[in-house]
Amino acid sequence: ELTTVRVQDPRVQNEGSWNSYVDYKIFLHTNSKAFTAKTSCVRRRYREFVWLRRQLQKNAGLVPVPELPGKSTFFVGSTDEFIEKRRQGLQQFLEKVVQNVVLLSDSRLHLFLQSQLSVPEIEACVQGQGSQTVTDAILHYAMSNCGWVQEEESRP
Repeated sequence: ELTTVRVQDPRVQNEGSWNSYVDYKIFLHTNSKAFTAKTSCVRRRYREFVWLRRQLQKNAGLVPVPELPGKSTFFVGSTDEFIEKRRQGLQQFLEKVVQNVVLLSDSRLHLFLQSQLSVPEIEACVQGQGSQTVTDAILHYAMSNCGWVQEEESRP
């Protein structure tokens, strides 16, 4: 089984305002039976990765969860350098996570990677309070081709 996960195309949102942030495109391609959709493409921001890691830690028991790149407020160098370093760190984090069988069994991870649901919507879905099951939410997103629209838009 092969799973390729790439974190790419960082974009600054609300640039120039006090609430600006960077989000990253997460592209997943797999033939693993663990995943509902074989390809997906979503955008996530750093704080959503922080939430995911916390949830994985809670549910993984003694299994160590990989580290995220640091949240540096005093970064020496250019913003582009910082964003690129963070992108690499987020990719390494996800590569390690998808190789771990215990972490791979967490449905929050699947919704994070394969749906555009917000963190509260993921929580509701996992707890059975959403309008869809985890599988339905992923399939709905896959069928809507939202991920592929993003993929096409970013091509030169």
